[in-house]
Amino acid sequence: MTAKKHLSVANVAANAAKTQSGKPSRAEAEQAVRTLIRWAGDDPTREGLIDTPKRVASAYEEFFAGYDADPVEILQRTFEETDGYDEIVVLKDIRLESHCEHHMVPIIGVAHVAYLPHRRVVGISKLARVVEAYAKRLQIQEKMTAQVANAIHDVLEPKGVAVVIEAAHQCMTTRGVSKPGVTMVTSRMLGAFRDDPTTRREFLAMIGH
Repeated sequence: MTAKKHLSVANVAANAAKTQSGKPSRAEAEQAVRTLIRWAGDDPTREGLIDTPKRVASAYEEFFAGYDADPVEILQRTFEETDGYDEIVVLKDIRLESHCEHHMVPIIGVAHVAYLPHRRVVGISKLARVVEAYAKRLQIQEKMTAQVANAIHDVLEPKGVAVVIEAAHQCMTTRGVSKPGVTMVTSRMLGAFRDDPTTRREFLAMIGH
């Protein structure tokens, strides 16, 4: 198929297809990428770029998969057979890859998540999945930190929740002020982690802070 026909087919599909929710079609997303390529000063019909819109759309499906994930549903499966375990549960160094909602460039770092159980616990993979559900969206780090902590607090109803996120923002390391090596740290403490300094110190010691 020639480049001209390729674009013509894409344009027809873009005009014909809309999802039921009103979300732009895949063809419209690909056409938007072609527009950006032209705006940047290149030719989207040249050989090296002809399939780039498809690749970018596929990448965005991965980058923003969190919009299709429900953190509440992720946390619903819990276990009550804990033999009375009532100490802190910590999952640390959860790698996260998000995107800044202001510039749509990567936020890359780690999250540390802890909770103090009350009657029930949740599988540790679920904690990582909750982080991913919120990270795979357009975000600011402060909001993402609060969202992760609030979801765990609201669904599990533990005695306390603590979340610390450490991340580098490419909106300031690769553009603008251009300061590589800078890490932003945010935290959200709820329940015992907010009210009890000893519990908070124990958590911070466990994650190396």
